[in-house]
Amino acid sequence: MRYHRVRNSAPPPPGVAAAAAAALGLALAACNSDVSQVNSGASEAPSGKTGPVKIALLASSSQNGFNKAVYDGAVAKAKELGDVEVTIFDGKFDSQTQFNQVQNVASQGTYDGIVLVPNDNVGIAAAIPAAAQAKIPVVTTLFPVGPKLTELTPQVDGVVSTVAADTEENSKKLAEGVVEYCRDKDPCKVAILIGQLQFPFDNLRNKAYRSVLDPHKNIKVVATGQGNYDRDTSLKAMQNILQANPDLDVVLSNADQQTIGAQVALESAGMDLSKMYVTGGGGSQEAVKQVRAGKWAADQIDFPNSMGKAALEQVVNAVRGKPVTPVVDADTLGPVPVIVTKEVLDQHPGFKGEWAD
Repeated sequence: MRYHRVRNSAPPPPGVAAAAAAALGLALAACNSDVSQVNSGASEAPSGKTGPVKIALLASSSQNGFNKAVYDGAVAKAKELGDVEVTIFDGKFDSQTQFNQVQNVASQGTYDGIVLVPNDNVGIAAAIPAAAQAKIPVVTTLFPVGPKLTELTPQVDGVVSTVAADTEENSKKLAEGVVEYCRDKDPCKVAILIGQLQFPFDNLRNKAYRSVLDPHKNIKVVATGQGNYDRDTSLKAMQNILQANPDLDVVLSNADQQTIGAQVALESAGMDLSKMYVTGGGGSQEAVKQVRAGKWAADQIDFPNSMGKAALEQVVNAVRGKPVTPVVDADTLGPVPVIVTKEVLDQHPGFKGEWAD
């Protein structure tokens, strides 16, 4: 999966469903301009815990629609559980910022648990022992934390649960659709749009794509652009790619915002997306619309709101001494399969996506 960056200059991003948070009141914390806090305003504290359970949600970027949906899900679950307070930190798509946030939360003595949406899931592992020493359980969502990118079982002392899916396998599934489309095309020209290859999971995705595509001699990967989970960046990247490759057949993208930016460039160049094979990743509401309309061939679906609910439940269970599920398969949290096409969505007419890009 993927991060999903939007261009807003101040949280919360417009268009993001906020029904779960509407009654909770979002306010900037005075101690940190990058932090926003929500209190579930529940009743009596549960047995064994006096006062509210305070959870720090460390977002890869609070300006990001996907992260905001994780937060909204956590807030909704906090209200349901009762006497739980959720505070969101802005990781600014910067690994060092998020690393420092883990250490700061561990040292403050303010928070009882952490929900993490990691930027650098490998590098952040070195910060987790500080939380473990402070007896602050960590639940990671979207990606596992640790050196093994495909191992969902917690690898690092202090991480009690992982709410994520098999990114490598899902990336291969998305690429397999490209192979099928290209079966009768020789050459079949493919451009890959990836977030940032410096991120371990983007590198993993790119390798997974290539492991599926490269054995087919008719498939030519003519360009790989870094879209940074951003429409404008992806628009420019695709414009540059089209200058050298005006006859593309496929755009294989791991993020919906990137595909939206690429779509502008492609259509401005007079290309008919319905005759190409264009993908996205994340399952945003706009992506679902584009697949339903037949402009995008497929989208890899995530369920960030449901992931936030599941992560919040597990971390609160850990704080309150209740049983914790070490691995929650994020692919099972929604009503549709991980890869959707128009045909699949026609069978699920009520599905709109869990987040707005």
